[in-house]
Amino acid sequence: MTVAGLMAANTALAAEKDEQGVRQAVAQFYTALNAMFTGELGPMKEAWSHANDVTYMGPGGGFQVGWDRVLAEWEAQAAKKLGGKVEPADMRITVGQNLAIVSDIEKGENTNAAGKVENVSIRATNSFRKEGGKWKMIGHHTDLLPYLAK
Repeated sequence: MTVAGLMAANTALAAEKDEQGVRQAVAQFYTALNAMFTGELGPMKEAWSHANDVTYMGPGGGFQVGWDRVLAEWEAQAAKKLGGKVEPADMRITVGQNLAIVSDIEKGENTNAAGKVENVSIRATNSFRKEGGKWKMIGHHTDLLPYLAK
C-alpha cells in the first residue's frame, strides 16, 4: 500500500471513530434530557461543556450564553419534573475535526404544569466540540413548545 493510501485509510478510520464518538455524545445527551425530566441533573452536567461560549435556546424560549446561564436554565427545567421521554429521530450528523452538528426531530411526550400529557415533536440542532478527547455539547437549539414558553 502506498503512503497516500495509508494516509487515506487512517483519515477514514479517524472520521468513523469521530462519528461514533458524536453518536455516543448524542445518546448521552438524550439520556441526560430524560433524566432531567425526573429532576435528576447530574447526567446533563456531564454531557455539556462547561465553557463560557456554550449556548442554549430551548423549548421554553430565551437565549442563554455561558455555562452558568445554561446550567441555571436546566436547573429550572429539572425543578418542573415534566416526566415523559423524548428521543431523537431522523438524525443528520456532520462531523469535523473538533466540531460536530447534529440535526434531528425530538419526539416523545412530557406533562405540562396542569398535569396533562403533551406530545413533543420539535426540530433540534445540537452542537458538539471535542474537549480532552471527548465530545461535549456546546449548543442546543429547539423549536418552542407553547406549554413551556415564557
